[in-house]
Amino acid sequence: MDMTSIDLTPFFISFKLAFFTTLILLFISIPLAYFLSNYKGKLKLILESIFSLPIVLPPTVLGYYLLIGFSKISDNLAFTFTGILIASIIYSFPFMFNPILSAIENFDKSLIEASYSLKKTRFETLKSVILPNIKPAIFTGIVIAFGHTIGEFGVVLMVGGSIDGVTKVASIAIYDYTETLEYGLANFYSLVLLIFSFLILFSVNIINRRMNVRY
Repeated sequence: MDMTSIDLTPFFISFKLAFFTTLILLFISIPLAYFLSNYKGKLKLILESIFSLPIVLPPTVLGYYLLIGFSKISDNLAFTFTGILIASIIYSFPFMFNPILSAIENFDKSLIEASYSLKKTRFETLKSVILPNIKPAIFTGIVIAFGHTIGEFGVVLMVGGSIDGVTKVASIAIYDYTETLEYGLANFYSLVLLIFSFLILFSVNIINRRMNVRY
């Protein structure tokens, strides 16, 4: 394999996509998890099921419906970076949301009640009492959501295609190189993602073991 033929752009797009997806999910998941943990209505089970749906939903199904939705909203979303970013946010959402929700629901309620007794608002309680004590869950959500986005294939391919420098992420590059029988390049990209995936899981296990936390 000629190393000069390796295009690092797909890796850059993958990491760029994972960074913005994870950042947006962090700001969405924390308040939403806090709301759902306090919500006692009849729709709670339905909401939890909807939020976790991307875990079991085939990526091509989600990608198909997103394409249909994009075509009705705007012609400028499909086959763009913005389009695959929206798709990634939806597809990776439960991997950020679920660890945070679990941590908040299992948080010591007496500490929350003590905060309320001191006239702290829900927002103040979340910021100063809950969040500092669920850092391992937040870290787990960040790392897993980031790693999951790096490895996305089906949704990104359906929504973004394989446009060089725009939507062609590393996982799609592997597919393209395999299709053209360029196995050396496909192996290089695969090996990089394999090592990265291992490091993701290893770091999560290290943090959880040190914090004695399991999610």
